Amino acid sequence: MRTLLENCLASALVAAKKAGDEILEVYDGEIDVTYKEDDSPLTIADERAHRTIVKCLPSSPISHIPILSEEGKDIPFEKRAEWEYLWLVDPLDGTKEFVKRRDEFTVNIALIEKGRPVAGVVFLPAVGSLYFAARGLGAYKVENVKTVSHFLDDPGDSAVNNLQLGALVDKAARLPLPQATEKPSNQINLVGSRSHGTEALSDFVKKMKADYDTVGFVPAGSALKFCLVAEGKADLYPRFGPTMEWDTAAGHCVVEQSGGAVLRMSDKIPLDYNKRDLLNPYFICLGRDFKEISLPL
Repeated sequence: MRTLLENCLASALVAAKKAGDEILEVYDGEIDVTYKEDDSPLTIADERAHRTIVKCLPSSPISHIPILSEEGKDIPFEKRAEWEYLWLVDPLDGTKEFVKRRDEFTVNIALIEKGRPVAGVVFLPAVGSLYFAARGLGAYKVENVKTVSHFLDDPGDSAVNNLQLGALVDKAARLPLPQATEKPSNQINLVGSRSHGTEALSDFVKKMKADYDTVGFVPAGSALKFCLVAEGKADLYPRFGPTMEWDTAAGHCVVEQSGGAVLRMSDKIPLDYNKRDLLNPYFICLGRDFKEISLPL
């Protein structure tokens, strides 16, 4: 019999794939954009993915776990504080990339236990890449979700029960991935936001150049930045701009279960979740081999 955590991960995998299918239907046609009060874009794809995930998660044997989503976030902290478990969901992370028809947008679903991310799924629908992780299981990548679609496309409420999690893990690559070429010892690769660069990030890069002969920088959108660190394609992801908990929780889990860490800039303590204020502090995401690095902060 599968554990609660395995059931949760199976449920999130099915929900992410179905939400991605909804997003692609919009992506392949005309994209109408409206704007929220903070001027961030919103499309029908966000709303369709949200509805799909909300429908899929409670259809599993774990329907008692509440859902906190970017598109349904107005739940008082006094009520949330009573939750031992919750889902943190961003139905479409990287809406700016989506609108600009860049393929780096993601579906993010994470399970939180007592403030910590213990299962997470990051799915890139336009690319077909699927990242997933759970405490005790490790972190994994499926390069092309079409190769495992028979695990994820089972219709109806039976999908979660029928998802062969062990077989899916066998088809996936464990993170971090072995790199094709060995990196020079005095080189470090950073990944940062494609849409949210800051002066603080530029200063951070300059300071790193004092310690490394080569500082590579790879721009990327959405939660893909976490996944590149988990893979080993990037070593650090410093974030000096605003993010919300649903932006980071799933990617945080993937990084942590790959051996890395996601720490607050201020005190090097791991990010926590379901806070009164759902806004994250500035943070640094570190790959497995860089957890002990001395940072210029």
